Amino acid sequence: MSTTRTFQDMLNEYLPNKLLKEELLKRDYILSNIEKDDKWKGGKLIVPFKAAGASSVKMGGLTGASDISEDKYVRGSIDDYKEMWGSMIFNHRDLMDHSGKIVEDSFLKILPDTIEDFMEYIKMVASIQMGTGPHFAKVTDATNAATGIMLVDHVDRFVLNQKVTLDDDNSAAASFYVIAIDVNTDAVTFSATRGGAAADLSAYSVAQNAKFYTDGAETTSFTSIRSVLLSAANGGSATVHGQSKLAYPFLQAVNVNGASITASNILDKLFDAYTEVRKKAKGRADRFVMSYKHFGSVLKLIENKTNGAANWQITIEDKKASLYGWDEVVINSVKGKLTIVGIQEWDDDVIAILDMKSMVFRSNGFFQKRKSPEGQEYFEVRNTTGYQYIVDISLFGELEINKPGHCGIIYGISY
Repeated sequence: MSTTRTFQDMLNEYLPNKLLKEELLKRDYILSNIEKDDKWKGGKLIVPFKAAGASSVKMGGLTGASDISEDKYVRGSIDDYKEMWGSMIFNHRDLMDHSGKIVEDSFLKILPDTIEDFMEYIKMVASIQMGTGPHFAKVTDATNAATGIMLVDHVDRFVLNQKVTLDDDNSAAASFYVIAIDVNTDAVTFSATRGGAAADLSAYSVAQNAKFYTDGAETTSFTSIRSVLLSAANGGSATVHGQSKLAYPFLQAVNVNGASITASNILDKLFDAYTEVRKKAKGRADRFVMSYKHFGSVLKLIENKTNGAANWQITIEDKKASLYGWDEVVINSVKGKLTIVGIQEWDDDVIAILDMKSMVFRSNGFFQKRKSPEGQEYFEVRNTTGYQYIVDISLFGELEINKPGHCGIIYGISY
């Protein structure tokens, strides 16, 4: 029985382009709360910094003409945007097995769930990179590495059949595929081939900081908030968009040591860090972005009314926010106002203190389906087992943090 519509017609009727863009923007906290520019067509992007302002003030007379300090502007740059590609594959037989009715029948049962799940995964990949860096998980125990099993710190970020890159400080990076996941023990099993036998991973160890990356991310990834806000001494990058952090205070975020933070004192420590950032930072960093582990500790203190909590007035910023992948609480006290945000994509060892006006995500149209010169939005593959249709989705862009000195970050949290 022949189909009554082509795959192209089905895609156009379903309008996944609009769905793809809206899914990312409303589910990703960083992209939902920063300025967005989707008109960057690639090539070098200039990021100008005001490194120093006029500062010549003299009591009892005029500053000599040759001694007047001038505004200093520094030309930072982003060489080009980063490319992220996501790919979905559909079997022709799956489409043929149904009656061809688009709205009433099962094509709409297949495609929405597929796009929903896939966009959730792409959102997670992009959000992790822009938030905490190129790797998405660390190895916490390699005792059974010889049998392909690694214990990881973020088991929720792994998917069956997922291709990953494993690398550490003294071994060559290599690609592996996920063949088993135990969410209760944080154990993931890997193979050298998709669906194959367990691989020997004994070359990679916790002592050598073994980490997992999305395919290609060990060499190409979006700029991250973590790398920009942390000083080089604390594990961040030495430069911001091509300019040395140490050369210009404007490029230095306030770093606060969080080694003494515990589940029982985290609220007081957040207020202390907030005070430190307000003293030193140039802007108004007024929201803390953290993992759900720390967000849970904060909520427990609020609920238990401990550690001085009786002096705080708690209000919920947006009860619907949790539907979009994050939770947000506003705390008012005599020490100030804190907006505390818990997101799934954040790591446990750092908490960012952000001025959301200090960054912008620049892209060439955000998420888009790839189109051929003929306008086709899919690529057909003929196999001996039947036809398949591949749909590729791209994101060309980069996170620009143009006011790092307006922000802060708490590092070294280990409870």
